[in-house]
Order: sequence, then structure tokens, then C-alpha cells
Amino acid sequence: MTARSIRGMAATATAAVLAAGMTSCSGSISIGNNAAGDSLVVGLANEPGTLSPLLGYGKDGNSKIFDGLLRRDAAMKLQPALAAELPAVTDDGRTYTYRLRKGVTFSDGKPFSVKDVVFTYRTILDEKTNNAAKGELDAIDQVTAEGDDTVVFRLKYAYAPFAERTVLPIVPEHAAKGQDVNTGSFNTAPIGTGPYVLTGWSKGEKLTFKANPGYWGGKPNVEKLTMAIIKDDDVRATRLRSGDLDGAILPPNLAKGFKGDSSKVTLTARTTDFRGVTLPTAGKVTGDPAVRRALDLAVDRKAMVDKLLDGAGRAGFGPVPTDSEWFAKGTERPHDLDKAKQLLDEAGWKPGDDGIRSKDGQSAKFTLWSPAGDKLRQEHALAFASDAKKAGIKVEVQSGSWEVIEPRMKDDAVLAGGGNPADPDFDLYNLLHSSLALDGFNNMAAYRNPDVDKALEEGRRSGDKEARKAAYDKVQRGLADDPGYTFLTHVDHLYVMKGGWKDLTTQVEPHDHGLGAGPWWNVEAWQPKK
Repeated sequence: MTARSIRGMAATATAAVLAAGMTSCSGSISIGNNAAGDSLVVGLANEPGTLSPLLGYGKDGNSKIFDGLLRRDAAMKLQPALAAELPAVTDDGRTYTYRLRKGVTFSDGKPFSVKDVVFTYRTILDEKTNNAAKGELDAIDQVTAEGDDTVVFRLKYAYAPFAERTVLPIVPEHAAKGQDVNTGSFNTAPIGTGPYVLTGWSKGEKLTFKANPGYWGGKPNVEKLTMAIIKDDDVRATRLRSGDLDGAILPPNLAKGFKGDSSKVTLTARTTDFRGVTLPTAGKVTGDPAVRRALDLAVDRKAMVDKLLDGAGRAGFGPVPTDSEWFAKGTERPHDLDKAKQLLDEAGWKPGDDGIRSKDGQSAKFTLWSPAGDKLRQEHALAFASDAKKAGIKVEVQSGSWEVIEPRMKDDAVLAGGGNPADPDFDLYNLLHSSLALDGFNNMAAYRNPDVDKALEEGRRSGDKEARKAAYDKVQRGLADDPGYTFLTHVDHLYVMKGGWKDLTTQVEPHDHGLGAGPWWNVEAWQPKK
């Protein structure tokens, strides 16, 4: 669940990102013989649909080609980037003033200025721009330049996490203006202020970059960077083992196969990345609240963490992980198969001779889709189906591309994912608010709960942290009482790569784990081991 939010449950990746089909790289990629040479090739599962921030690329930071006004450090704390310092917040949280860094140039040598910031935000907010995530900037009323080095955002309401949104990459007005924002050449040939410059993009195969020699933060030691698009988990592991990749993200059951390899290191990133099942409210079976509550109790989350994740994760009871300060204590649900059966009995779903329940002639069965090539989601889907069958509900598991899945989301369930650690609003609003029902990959279950809607609005409009915590507690309790999804696990991200670099780190990661996540989130700052 992604971008507009969530890939698969919504975001916070765009539909274009999600729609990338299963593919592996053709040919071979030269990576050199040194573990810490001047080139790096990483194997990733997903490919961006665009490289333009105006259409959503890099909106959560670490885009490599671009910089935002702010960035996040290893501890996820906001730090200045194109801004010279953190913003001044005035007018009871409704005005944010940023003073810009001086002496910054774009990769084509043209100077960065306040006009570029104003152009970027105004273009994204323009109704003609097809940016699936523009709703994340809904709080902005005006963005204006004051002098040569200051930009001011005036908000419609006090939106507490607004500064987190300003990691959004800044686009050069001189390069992007005057062309169709949705189809123009800038989408595939971008220019930015970031540490890397795009040198090539073979769709479905790889993106290549070179270090930006004029980068304001200093030229990176890794001079050549390749993002190899390898949708299939098994293929990615095979190519890492063969030496064709320097690093890759892998599911736990494949990552453990490298434990005995002294030339490789494995890094674990904590995440807010959940796996869950959408339960379409329009479905003949999943539309029954009793079925949804029963499934919430029938699933054995601990077994999924132990068996599917090899312990690299946690049980999931909603979008907010149990170890987050925003988690509503007491909303954990037990694994209680007997109670699940009781709920179904009381609602009139009676078991037949084959053990599958029915009510008023409707059999208790539905289809659950998972994206092809995503081994971890497929395993979650099968485990969910197994648990559901024990309660008398038949779940038919199928896999396909996102192009196949998206038109079926109104009626069929999807093994979805999502999560963004920056602020609870970033996940919860897109996932649950009724105004976003089946809006792209937002609110894929078409969930509608007036009390939850009200609490979501309270949470995003309040500037008081305690009031926000109370609002998001209401959201999570409402979701526990009236589930629109069966949340299963929160998944740690495991990365296996060659050694040779000093002090590699990971951030707390969102669901989307592309070039901007993983150990290479700050590849521009890497230093080789001596």
C-alpha cells in the first residue's frame, strides 16, 4: 500500500511504480573486482514509472538525482539540505519559512534559486498535473518567494507534519517549464542538484547514474551506480550469488542462504512496512463485518513471523507497528479460532459438508491476489488462506501483475503492503479515509467509517502531539472494532551485499524500498575501508 500511497494498499508508491511488471535484467553488468571499488550495482524489485518529482518521484527523500529543502539522517531526524537551516514556524503552525542554501547548482551548471522551489510546489498542486500524491500537500494555501533566498509556505490549517513533506525534491524551472508536465522529456531525462546524474534508463532492466562532480555536498566516492530491476526474488538472489550484483534486497528465507558467505554482509532495517489483506466492502463475503472480524481472529500472526519471516519482523495489527510511539496499546488481537467460528455461527454463516460455510445461498469464498514474483507476499497469501479455511472460509489465491490486479480490487482481496515512518498521517489517511476509496491504490478496501474519518481529520489538523496521539488511538481502535483489512505482519528489510565499506547503516524504512532505501540510502557519503 503505497504512494498515493501505498503499493498494494495504497503509498505512498504511485500506481505507475506499482505497475512495474515482473522482469529480470538481460545481459550482464560489469561491477569490477574490488568489494569497494568505484562502482556499485544493486538489485531492486521495483522500477519507478517516472523520474520527475512533479509526478511523485522521490517524494519521500533519498532520490539521488535531486535534493529537497530538508533530508532525513540515519535517525530519521530532519536536517537541512537545499535549505540552509530548519524552517521557522510561526502563525500558530500555519507559516513555514525556509532560508535557502547559497552556491548550489543543478547538474547542468545552472544556479538553484528560490524560483525553482516555488515552481516545483505550484506545479505539483496544479490540477493539470497527474501526481497521485498531490493530496499529501493539501495543507498548502500559498507558496511564495520573499527576496532571493527565502521561500514561505502558508497553510490552510496547522498541519503538524508539514516539515516532513519538504524532503520533496526540487525541480529546475528552466529545464521543466514549457513542456507538458505529464508527458514531457523531463520525466525520463531529469536534471537535479543531487549527488548523482542519470546516464541511462533501459526500461524494465536498469537505471545507471554517475557521480555529480559539482554536488554541493562533495563528489561521491562511488562514481558509477546501477539500479538493476529484478522483480523476481529468486532471480535476484541467484544474481547476487553469481557476483553479478554488489547488493540486493532479499526476503528472509533467501537472505539466510548467504550467512556462511564471508564475502557478504547482511544488514537489517527496521520498518513500518506491513503486509495485510484488503477486504473489499463491496464483496459479497468480505462486505460482511462478521466475516472481517472473524478473519482478524483466525489468522496466526506469530506463526507467520516465525515461519515466513524467520523472526525478521513483528505481528501486525494495523498500519502502525507495535514498537511505534504512535501504536494504540490494547489493540492487539489474539489468535482465537474458536471465537472466529462463533462469530461466523452467530452471523448465520453455517458450515457445509465440505467444511466451507454459506449464508443465504452465498458460499463463504473469495479470491485473494498477490503480485507475481513477490515470493514473500505469495507466502503470506497462502498462510492467510490456510488459516481462513480452518474457520470455514475458502480463499482462492491467485497472482498477477498490478495491471491485472488493479481493476479487480473493488471485488477481490489483495495481499497488500504499505508503511511510512515519517508520520502516522502519511499512512492512515490514505489507507482509511472514505474520500479516497479506490482512488488509485489508496483505500483499496473502500473502507468507510465516519468515526475513523473524523479522527483522521483531527489528527492531521492538530498541532498538539498529545491531541494527535489521542486521535490516532481512536483510528486504531475503530479499525480493530470494524476491520477493513486483515493486517498480518510488519516486515524487516534484509539487504545482502559485498563488504568493503565503512560504517554502513540503514534508516527506519517505509514500504517502498527502491534506490533511496537500504544501506545505500546515503551512498554519496560512503567511505571505503582502509
